[in-house]
Amino acid sequence: MKRYYLMLICLLLPFVAQAKLNVVVTTPDLGSVASEIGGDRIELTVLMKPAEDPHFVDAKPSFITKLARADVLIEGGAELEIGWLGALLPRAGNPKIALGKPGRVLANQGVQMLEVPAAMDRSQGDVHAAGNPHFMVDPENAKIVARHITESFAVLDAGSAEVYRSHLKKFVEKIDARLPMWQKTLAPYQGQSVAGYHNSWPYFAQRFGLKIDTFLEPKPGLPATPAHLAEVITKMKEGNIRLIIVDRYLDRRTADSVAQRTGAEVVEVSHYPGAIKGVEPNYIALIDYLVNSIARSLGRSK
Repeated sequence: MKRYYLMLICLLLPFVAQAKLNVVVTTPDLGSVASEIGGDRIELTVLMKPAEDPHFVDAKPSFITKLARADVLIEGGAELEIGWLGALLPRAGNPKIALGKPGRVLANQGVQMLEVPAAMDRSQGDVHAAGNPHFMVDPENAKIVARHITESFAVLDAGSAEVYRSHLKKFVEKIDARLPMWQKTLAPYQGQSVAGYHNSWPYFAQRFGLKIDTFLEPKPGLPATPAHLAEVITKMKEGNIRLIIVDRYLDRRTADSVAQRTGAEVVEVSHYPGAIKGVEPNYIALIDYLVNSIARSLGRSK
């Protein structure tokens, strides 16, 4: 009988050793970085679709089951997902992903948050107490997030810790190799003004020296009005602003209308790998697309 149990244990050991971390992430940008770090050591679930509005994700009942089974939950940590994730977590009842546990990763920790309000005032639109939550399009912030994810994985799966750390090293090296090229590509347009639809690009603007401070929304999250758009059109004409960037999940028709009246070009952008057709669904490819498409448009407007 003892020999039988020993044989059974020996047969099961390989399967135990190959058990993967069950990782749930809220958004595709975080998912792309988690995939870089985890590789084939994790089972990855991304709750948000790449072309969805991150503020208003369709929170399906199946999400509760996925969260209940998760070893790790990775979220932005700056209230981007507060409207839908907060309602799911109590129903999942998973202590592994409770705040303060190694299985709960708040991606914004250690990030220098921009546009942190001095006081919460809902009249200002969709503002967040922790600051603007769209920080992942600064590649330096992606490195910070990758380190958080690595630390979590290494604690929960100590046997694979060195694998995760080697993946982190490769990811950081890829960003460090490409960042000077990205900066060189946009260097001729330092200080140039770009219009946006929603105020989701301050980190990208700061990293690459652009001014993205004219928006088709009168306030974050509020629909454009004819009176506000008239002001935007005047400002664009006076400031010779010839580029409007529009997040993939937003209605492009408003941007096209403004572009027709200002001679500007509209470029579709996204924070999320997989949202732009023809662009590989990974973080590096997304930043490549953003830098090169914006540079091409600014170059044509000279």
